[in-house]
Amino acid sequence: MSLPGSSKYVIVGAGIHGLSTAMHLARGLGSGDDVIVIDKKAVGAGASGIACGVIRNNYFQPAMRELMAHSVSVWESDTDAYSYHPIGYMQISHEGMHEDVASIYEQQKAIGYDSAFIEGAAECQNYMEGIFHDWRAKGITSVLHEKKGGYANNMQSLKGLESKCQDAGVTIHLGVEVTGFATESASGAVTAVETDQGSVSCDHVVIAVGPWVQAPWAMLDLPKTTSIAGPNGEQIEKQTWTYWALQEGVLGVDPGYLVDNDGNMPPVIHIDTDAPLYDDDGELVTEGPWGIYYKPDFSFGGVQGGYMPYIVDKQAHEVAVDPYGPESPDFVVGGDFYRTWTSALSHCQKRFEGKSGLIKHEPSGGIGSFTPDSFPVFDTFRENVFFIADSNHGYKMIGVGALVADELMGKPSPLLEPFRYSRYAEGKLHPVSNSPYPWS
Repeated sequence: MSLPGSSKYVIVGAGIHGLSTAMHLARGLGSGDDVIVIDKKAVGAGASGIACGVIRNNYFQPAMRELMAHSVSVWESDTDAYSYHPIGYMQISHEGMHEDVASIYEQQKAIGYDSAFIEGAAECQNYMEGIFHDWRAKGITSVLHEKKGGYANNMQSLKGLESKCQDAGVTIHLGVEVTGFATESASGAVTAVETDQGSVSCDHVVIAVGPWVQAPWAMLDLPKTTSIAGPNGEQIEKQTWTYWALQEGVLGVDPGYLVDNDGNMPPVIHIDTDAPLYDDDGELVTEGPWGIYYKPDFSFGGVQGGYMPYIVDKQAHEVAVDPYGPESPDFVVGGDFYRTWTSALSHCQKRFEGKSGLIKHEPSGGIGSFTPDSFPVFDTFRENVFFIADSNHGYKMIGVGALVADELMGKPSPLLEPFRYSRYAEGKLHPVSNSPYPWS
């Protein structure tokens, strides 16, 4: 199907945010006739299609918790179409994170988000053994057990969204690459999206391209650096976008290998500890702190999860055109990750001892584009271009599309306000936790 010459709304990106925005927008308008989605490859061809799929509310930042509570309600609205498994989520932590996690629990209670909080080393060990008889992680003094949340199967959920878009009348154009934007000379507003298959005039543009955000950002001549107001009124200049390598993998065991004591699917496990980590040969891997997450997953065909990300250097910029393509650098996931992650699995549960050789050597992880404070930017630029820049929080936040659609129809949401780009100049940054992860 050829591109139309014009469309009131052009959404760039057929991942979780682009499809969700298109669906809600078409429903709100009562028709999808004025809504198109374009993507240079295919539905779920990028980050959304290979993300871990964890759905959690484990955030130290109040704004993120409220936004995730909204997103969880969207996941729960159609568990079949979204291939969503509401099995819960566990944040298992060492003493250095106790205060932060206790704060998360109290604020989850305040917004009515169902969770349980266990404190004390012996109490935590007993609680975890009640779920996994072979639990043996060291240095744990708190467990936050979110009874909501869980995970979703990536491509199945995207296919569900694609179907909902089509039912609402949205047209999805695949294999179409954006090459630039036509703008008004006076205001700078975008008048058309230029592609390798022609130009589409429009009233509004939504950029929902995940790790590729830097390309349209540059096409629109938006700032390469961002000024942040410091605590004493000083201005701190930071690079607007930073690439991080996201480390994830799959252990090639039957997904049913990771079940709880009752033979059921367990909650998603996330552990942060400062205990030394050794491999199965007794050699030190890291003195800590370290953290991993993992879950059984029938879509990935094994036990799937990840380890802490790290900032990458200029060579990442050279592959940023396609962070998930065949030219993506080998350092995205490799030997150090495999050894660390499988050793950490064994540290947590005896059933994983001696299983490191079962790691799957297939594409996983990738490169993420992070904002100056590692939290999303949801905002309008150039008068009519809305950026959904998720800073790698993306897949779990399916509810953002509904809020963006409302905003495009003149109904701004207070849930998006803490994520405006203006927060940097105003010094209104999100609080930082003691987690080793930049997004917690």
